[in-house]
Amino acid sequence: MKMTRQFMHLFLVAIMGLWLSSCSSPTPKLNPLSPDDVIVAFGDSLTYGTGAPKETSYPVILEKIIGIKVVNEGIPGEETAGSLMRIDSVLEKYHPRLVIVCVGGNDHLRKRKPEQIKENLKNIIQHIRNTGADVLLIAPPVFSLSLSVPDLYAELGEEFGIPVDDTTLAILLKQPDLKSDYIHLNAAGYKALAESIASMLKKTGAVDTIND
Repeated sequence: MKMTRQFMHLFLVAIMGLWLSSCSSPTPKLNPLSPDDVIVAFGDSLTYGTGAPKETSYPVILEKIIGIKVVNEGIPGEETAGSLMRIDSVLEKYHPRLVIVCVGGNDHLRKRKPEQIKENLKNIIQHIRNTGADVLLIAPPVFSLSLSVPDLYAELGEEFGIPVDDTTLAILLKQPDLKSDYIHLNAAGYKALAESIASMLKKTGAVDTIND
């Protein structure tokens, strides 16, 4: 059964409600973005858009919603170690004002140690912050029946004072109608992810308005 527009709206409202209720402290703010700024969506296959046509990846949809350029720098199969190795070249190439980091799912699949995942992500965040850019962290769950999200993402959010969404992907990946396979979303799922991120950007002050 396909999701109606009204149901999708209610679904996203529920996601944002869960995300906000999970925050024990005030939501960290992001610097306001201008129409000329660049956002880099940085991650693995969930950023690339595996499982759906390229034009339905979340970075493409997010750009349409917020009216600001969003560059897709997702590489399928990449782990945090690989992300750390290429983050500087990506920053140098695009000079983004905001980087949306969504990586770690492949580390979970390959049973990497949480301590190493956290250390790699910490270094990625530091490299981004050193350029003056903001960071929004999207946490992928461990791909199991529970689809739980490791605490390390929330811990990094507290350490750096950055917004973290450790709810949305876990919720979306529990919905069969929004998945193309066991670990990837379909076009409807990526659209829902983009809309959730857009709502977060508005909540954190990065954008004033979002398009329907």
